Amino acid sequence: MKTLKIILSILLISSLGGCKKYDDYQSDPNRTTEGDPGLLLTNIQVSVSGMVTLSAAMSSRQMVNTDGSDNNQYYGWQRAGFGNYNMLRQVLKMEEEAKLIDNTNYLALGKFFRAWLFLSLTNTFGDVPYSKALQGELDAFTPAYDRQEDIYLAILNDLKEANNMISADNGIVNGDVIYGGDLEKWKKAINSLSLRTLISLSRKEGNTKIGVINRFQEIVGSPAQYPIFTSNADSFALPYYEIDGNEYPYFNSNSIKTAYYFEESFVNMLKGLEDPRLFTFADREFNGKDLPEDDFNAYGGLGGSDLLSDNTGRLSNGEGSPIDSRYYDDPENEPAIGLGYAEIEFTLAEAAARGWIGNDPEDHYKKGIVASMLFYDFNQATIDAYLQKNQVQYLPQQGVEMIITQKYISFFMNSGWELFYNQRRTGFPEFATDGGGILNGGQIPKRWMYPESEIIYNNESLQAAISQQFPEGDNVNGEMWLLKTE
Repeated sequence: MKTLKIILSILLISSLGGCKKYDDYQSDPNRTTEGDPGLLLTNIQVSVSGMVTLSAAMSSRQMVNTDGSDNNQYYGWQRAGFGNYNMLRQVLKMEEEAKLIDNTNYLALGKFFRAWLFLSLTNTFGDVPYSKALQGELDAFTPAYDRQEDIYLAILNDLKEANNMISADNGIVNGDVIYGGDLEKWKKAINSLSLRTLISLSRKEGNTKIGVINRFQEIVGSPAQYPIFTSNADSFALPYYEIDGNEYPYFNSNSIKTAYYFEESFVNMLKGLEDPRLFTFADREFNGKDLPEDDFNAYGGLGGSDLLSDNTGRLSNGEGSPIDSRYYDDPENEPAIGLGYAEIEFTLAEAAARGWIGNDPEDHYKKGIVASMLFYDFNQATIDAYLQKNQVQYLPQQGVEMIITQKYISFFMNSGWELFYNQRRTGFPEFATDGGGILNGGQIPKRWMYPESEIIYNNESLQAAISQQFPEGDNVNGEMWLLKTE
């Protein structure tokens, strides 16, 4: 009888356990169901802030490739990719995890990175999917394209909202490899990105929908509410370390050591300004090896628009300065600037020169130069001497050109394609296209064509966007909304 009772008890317990639903067994009680948004933040930061690229340096007449006819140098490019959408999915996941732990600061950073990535996309192509993008989980695989004007407006609104969301009461930010969770520096980065976005709309002063000048004035006029960069320590810049996988991107690169040389118009610009940054950017050309390192005559360049054979011929004759060895010998070298303090000072200078704000453009112009030279560790005496040179003195009648020229110099091997975008909207400095190697009918392209994947998977939306923007069809010379004056 006792044995029978035991058996019945076991059967009863088993029957009760069998009442549990199948889904109840699908969750591992020993495994966390929430992710740390900080882990996603680290990857996003590293991906978007590593803005070191020879492609932009070649397209912007700073460097020349002697190993082949590079399409960036000779303006023969065609299509670009939509890779930023992959990173935007990571941003989306970071936001989802932030909501689970009720950390609003990560949501603010999500808006910052959305603005950053979409700004890059629209600068590259023109109209792109925005409001209907990133909805694959809702089976929305063929998103419509938003107009560039609407994208810019949304970006600016998101950045303003992100600034207002940041607060010490809204959670700690982990995984931050740039600012270490310093929320005040994040606010500065958010508002400084707003200034970059607004100055890129310099041809849209008359656009009442966006109100470019009013927005710019609002930020500059309210530093307590909208802080911006005030020193190099504020820059959104990724440091490198002598750790495998974390070194400077061109560390141990044989190609940058042997196949890339300075473009002569850039060298001549620096020579004409007697700019000592040349000595930290470049090494002496072979013909100048017997001269002191601080002798401008020891440096020279090759023709960015010249035939490859002409450049290799000049190289064999001892002409052409290679890049300084620190770019390939030093694993740490210098941080990769994504958005720098010097850029913001030059942006303020340009806005003042255009009459957007009442600040002194010369003051910001000089602060931009100082910031750039401090980044390269020049001492104050050298900086002061440079600022006193006649050719560096600010001339109001040439104000915008001088500001953009100095901004262009400060962008060497950092800030991605900003130097090209600045030249595209202002025309400064002039890029040579008169050599025999130039493709694209001797023109500097204004954009990139849409990726082939869109033709295959989202052709209807793509064709509608092309027709709306470029009646002549998708091409690299099409003038996007951003470049049309109003």
